[in-house]
Amino acid sequence: MSLLVVGSVAFDCIETPHGFAEDVVGGSAVYFAVTASFFAPVKVVAIVGEDFGERQMRVFSHRPIDIEGIERVPGKTFRWRGKYRADDMANAQTLDTQLNVFENFSPKIPASYLDSAYLFLGNIHPTLQLHVREQLPACRLVALDTMNYWIKGTPEELKKTLAAVDLLVINEGEARMLSGTDNLRRSAAAILKMGPRTLVIKRGEFGACLFQGDSIFFAPGYPLEQVHDPTGAGDTFAGGFMGHLARSGDHSEASLRRALVYGSVMASFAVEEFGLHRLLRLTPKEIDARYREFKSMTHFDV
Repeated sequence: MSLLVVGSVAFDCIETPHGFAEDVVGGSAVYFAVTASFFAPVKVVAIVGEDFGERQMRVFSHRPIDIEGIERVPGKTFRWRGKYRADDMANAQTLDTQLNVFENFSPKIPASYLDSAYLFLGNIHPTLQLHVREQLPACRLVALDTMNYWIKGTPEELKKTLAAVDLLVINEGEARMLSGTDNLRRSAAAILKMGPRTLVIKRGEFGACLFQGDSIFFAPGYPLEQVHDPTGAGDTFAGGFMGHLARSGDHSEASLRRALVYGSVMASFAVEEFGLHRLLRLTPKEIDARYREFKSMTHFDV
């Protein structure tokens, strides 16, 4: 089933202990779409400037990704520069952010996208997220991402949007900030009362937790020998998670648990090289092999 993502397209400049990458294509919508396209057809709504040309658009080529919803306008594309330290590869130090055309982004949903069965609302203003959600009332499942900037700056707008979605994907620090409590289990309970039926809390290299009603499932992070670039790992995780659900059409607890593992698997590939490099040459065979390996490492009899 088709999957629609609304988010950012960007040029990233990334420095890690393993090297430097200048003006690589990134952004939440890009990482999500490329990842999810391994599982299901994807439609993208985003905005770029005149500097985002045909060469950059090739990241979407030869994949089931519909880019009709990517709007090109006069000006420069969103740019981000960040640095990771060897002792803290989980958190980037932002050196520069230039919103450029993204500052006035108002998502325009093409008519051909309105029948999308699955919707992922990337990290944009909660009011814009709600506006998009209201245009697709028949979606089978709507998921949302947010960040500390919106949690602190627009709490009422965010709560209104949370009440209108099915699933929330955030990291551990954001869950504590949103709930106002440090205990992860109590945080989850408080957030689920805000509206979403399902909550996914990402914990970086330590994996992810799935909360739904009284059910809790935890998947560890895939053990890698080396992490080259964590940029986009969270959006890649979301792409694997939502991609599996869109492919299967199954929202059962068992399917949600498999989705969590697929999210972890896809994120583990993304961080192996800078930017999209590893994802762009990834194969379905490699995904299946790592999924089976993940299963063998975590399965046990009781």
